Amino acid sequence: MKTLEELKVELLKDGIIDKDEALMLEKRLFEDGKIDSEEAEFLFEINNAVSGKANDASWKDLFIKAISLYLLDDENSPNEIDEEETEWLYNKIKGDGIIDETEKDLLLTLKSRAKIFPSRLEELL
Repeated sequence: MKTLEELKVELLKDGIIDKDEALMLEKRLFEDGKIDSEEAEFLFEINNAVSGKANDASWKDLFIKAISLYLLDDENSPNEIDEEETEWLYNKIKGDGIIDETEKDLLLTLKSRAKIFPSRLEELL
């Protein structure tokens, strides 16, 4: 099985994520039923690299689903975005200096699903 770094190189060869790549990636990331911190970091790296390009819509769906699960389906703070998660997400979104459409839709999804939506993240909207 390819490492995430090898997958990233392969996925970014043409600079976009097409439907087949998104499906393959979803299968790989969800084979254990959860998204871990390494996978969440990987997803942001991919998103930053393909932001604003002609990606298949399934990429955005996968990104939002995976990051939402990572933040909301954890054991420490289920259905909540705790302080540590808030800082992580804020820094991931602000890190490249651009809040793209995919990241904005992620924030809106989290806002609708989380018990409480942190004001630090609200300011990104």
